[in-house]
Amino acid sequence: MDGRDALVKAGEIARQVKKEVSGMIKPGAKLYDIAEFVEKRIVELGGKPAFPCNLSLNEIAAHYTPYKGDGTVLREGDYLKLDLGVHIDGYIADTALTFRVGMEEDELMVASKEALENAISVIRAGVKISEIGKVIEETIRGHGFNPIVNLSGHKIERYKLHAGISIPNIYRPNDSYVLKEGDVIAIEPFATTGAGQVIEVPPALIFMYVRDRPVRMAQARRLLMHVKREYNTLPFAYRWLQGVMNEGGLKIALAQLERAGAIYGYKILREVRGGLVSQFEHTVIVEKDGAYVTT
Repeated sequence: MDGRDALVKAGEIARQVKKEVSGMIKPGAKLYDIAEFVEKRIVELGGKPAFPCNLSLNEIAAHYTPYKGDGTVLREGDYLKLDLGVHIDGYIADTALTFRVGMEEDELMVASKEALENAISVIRAGVKISEIGKVIEETIRGHGFNPIVNLSGHKIERYKLHAGISIPNIYRPNDSYVLKEGDVIAIEPFATTGAGQVIEVPPALIFMYVRDRPVRMAQARRLLMHVKREYNTLPFAYRWLQGVMNEGGLKIALAQLERAGAIYGYKILREVRGGLVSQFEHTVIVEKDGAYVTT
């Protein structure tokens, strides 16, 4: 399977999982059960998770994934951002959507969904990414909400979820990168009732291997070998490691590896004023005259 075929197949799996999981999104459902279903279903359909299933509620914009023992349940009216990734041999599909639990789609959700659609409509080889940001910002503000200025889409490469180029959600004229035919990018507009900015709050429940670094604790050295072998440079969940060693040892080992710079911890991202947040996302392949949506 060549790279494009793998990208397309990963996107097909992502679409299927989104469709199947929607029936689970109802009041009383546990975030843990939803995440486990998503990730197991990805594997059953022939892919692997490209990152932990993100399930972020209300004012949390991103980077929340449940852990074993997490009792968080959905309540009617919650805004649930479900962000999932699939890879086949390192070729990634990244996609997200927002649910209003037990309720119909509302204007906040329409703002980010329409921003995504409008952004995709302008994508083609030769377009500056600043133009994408302009369309997203104008659409979201046109609905009376704020785009989140310090969250963005991203270029994707094999085994690299964030490959160095950010796709802005606001107009920044100095963003001069020009899309090239064959570029793979994730577009993910975030709309909020808040100020339009996120801050990091503890804990980190998602991590990524960065580099080999010397650490004193034998358990930490073993854990680093494990995550490097299992996940390469793709993000992994605290939840995925909870069976690898005892809870206390795991927390100490992760902390030591993070301090040493061997892994990076993604803290939870919360809207700075506690505003509600909606998100929609697709992965696209840039073509000469448009965009091929894989997800």
